[in-house]
Amino acid sequence: MFGTYFYHQTSRKMVVGFGTLFNSLEVQRTNSSDEVTEVIKIPLSYGPKDKMLTRISADPSLNPKVALTVPRMGFELTSMTYDGTRKLNTMNRNVKKGTTGLKKQFNGVPYNWEFSLYIFVKNAEDGTQILEQILPFFTPDFTFSMTLISSMSIKHDIPLILNSVTSEDTYEGDFATRRSIIWTLSFTMKGYLYPNIVDNSAVIKDVTVDTHIMSEKQPADPIYFISEDSTAYSKNYLVLDKHEIDDATRIRVLTEDSSDATAAAPTVSRTNVVPKVSDVDITDDDFGFSETFSFYPHGVTYDPVSGTDS
Repeated sequence: MFGTYFYHQTSRKMVVGFGTLFNSLEVQRTNSSDEVTEVIKIPLSYGPKDKMLTRISADPSLNPKVALTVPRMGFELTSMTYDGTRKLNTMNRNVKKGTTGLKKQFNGVPYNWEFSLYIFVKNAEDGTQILEQILPFFTPDFTFSMTLISSMSIKHDIPLILNSVTSEDTYEGDFATRRSIIWTLSFTMKGYLYPNIVDNSAVIKDVTVDTHIMSEKQPADPIYFISEDSTAYSKNYLVLDKHEIDDATRIRVLTEDSSDATAAAPTVSRTNVVPKVSDVDITDDDFGFSETFSFYPHGVTYDPVSGTDS
């Protein structure tokens, strides 16, 4: 698990996706005749609020129109939290054709990215103009599509949820103090983090399952096939169809690791599954498959060296 380097740039994509949504806002100034006299595109940058506020307060070029730096906007990623309500089966894998085999990747892990968007203005009118260009699209979420893992063609619809809107006025009554009104919008973005990709995996084209008859009593510590929905506290075993679920009497399917006698017991039936197309090289091809059932009333023993039964 650890020690294998991989980096899908997921968090970076989340930050870029968030910033892109708010990168085309503007403020218009009008005269007494309600004619537009000035259009200001709102600059957007990534960074913490306190750093931006300090920069704005210390910049003497805020008031002249030739170097207007407000209104402006900023945003930052504040935290990441695991979201168990969207958990997928972690054993399921995404599969895609690679150069010499298959590329496999386990399902993503759900995480929430918490963002804060800051709007810095000098007057209330500019702030309300910007807010009215944002808030109507969140009810309370806005969903957009994003390609998270391009090499695996994994694309998700990403919900962006607006949690709260707050306002702060830093003006404290001194006429010499520069006024700054700060609107803070809190968002939650729901996405997934994916593990590493295993490349060049072979394609399974032939599956053979043998059924054995035990030549001795059941092993003292049998090893059973366990289903995927088992947990550390509750084991769900693979049992025969229509058999009562009773620990004392139910018939479970053993693995060959239960004992040497289990593996060496004669084969009484065999199931073989192969694709109908011999050159199939990817799992999502619609190739179909053929099943062959063989029965050996007297039992046979398979020799893996020669590949024959005796």
